[in-house]
Amino acid sequence: METLKSSTLQLRQLTKKYNNFEAVRDLDLNVPSGSLLTLLGPSGCGKSTVLRMIAGFLNVTSGEILVDGKDISRVEPNFRDIGMVFQNYALFPHMTVESNVAFGLKMRGVAKHEQAERVRDALAMVQMTHLADRYPSQLSGGQQQRVALARAVVIKPKLLLLDEPLGALDRHLREGLQSELRDLQRQLGITSILVTHDQDEALYLSDYIAVMNGGCIEQLDTPIALYDRPQTEFVARFLGVPNIFASTVVASSSSEVTVSLGGQNIIVPTDTGKTVGSSCKISVRPSHIEVARSEDPRQGVTAVIKSAHELGERIVYHCEVADLKIEANAPRISSSERFAVGQSVKLVLDPAHTVLLRD
Repeated sequence: METLKSSTLQLRQLTKKYNNFEAVRDLDLNVPSGSLLTLLGPSGCGKSTVLRMIAGFLNVTSGEILVDGKDISRVEPNFRDIGMVFQNYALFPHMTVESNVAFGLKMRGVAKHEQAERVRDALAMVQMTHLADRYPSQLSGGQQQRVALARAVVIKPKLLLLDEPLGALDRHLREGLQSELRDLQRQLGITSILVTHDQDEALYLSDYIAVMNGGCIEQLDTPIALYDRPQTEFVARFLGVPNIFASTVVASSSSEVTVSLGGQNIIVPTDTGKTVGSSCKISVRPSHIEVARSEDPRQGVTAVIKSAHELGERIVYHCEVADLKIEANAPRISSSERFAVGQSVKLVLDPAHTVLLRD
């Protein structure tokens, strides 16, 4: 298939209420043309509700859904020109693979010769040409999802919506399809919205990630920025940061603050304008903490190793200082120095990845 025309998607003050409960509240979002944006969050955060409002399966309480500047929030689903892939595939069991993919084209009155050409191209794109005559019950889960993806893109939609499309697959198959899905989305250049609660999947597939909490977007960023610098405690915890510490600001300037961590001072580059004496929370990933000898001259936190475990490619150290428990990771390579349980070490926090969380 040829590259599709990329559309823009804008959500303006989008709200969905069920009686007195707001599942989505005044949500604003711009999705750049041709990008893949993931709505990420725990169950009940509102991500699937947003996706279903975009698709037209749920009515909007208030707000706008703008595709290429046109509000489609009151347009019937079958007139929105949107392709959708579901977790449960949603294929017609009585139709062959070829007929399933052709269904949307038939509903749009596309000429038969064009149908055949576009179905052939779509099946080739997902490597399913050789199974065109089979029925869904004769396919594996991964094969069914390929068919569902071909059916979604064969109509040349303005948007592609992906509702946890790989969630029903086992880990090995899911990882393989992640790569194929990403390559396909880039090849087609189609603006896409993915919903998932799987952090690794979101980080792998996305150009942008919006982390949702309580019907709102908690943080919108690129995958790397989100991973390295979560802005709130909710985002940090959801993305698996174990080191989140309550602290106090002991010095402050326009470019950095000094905080107390386990009775020792740590400088954090930031421009939040925190005042001396104010409470705060900081986060840092274990991979951004270097375990060094206690006599190391660099700024850091002197701590004692309580446990050490070699896990795959890394060594996981659990350390304590005062009443704080700190996790640090070191690469498990022959050149890495090993530290013993009970040994005093210095934990050197990478300033660029030590984050003062937003209140």
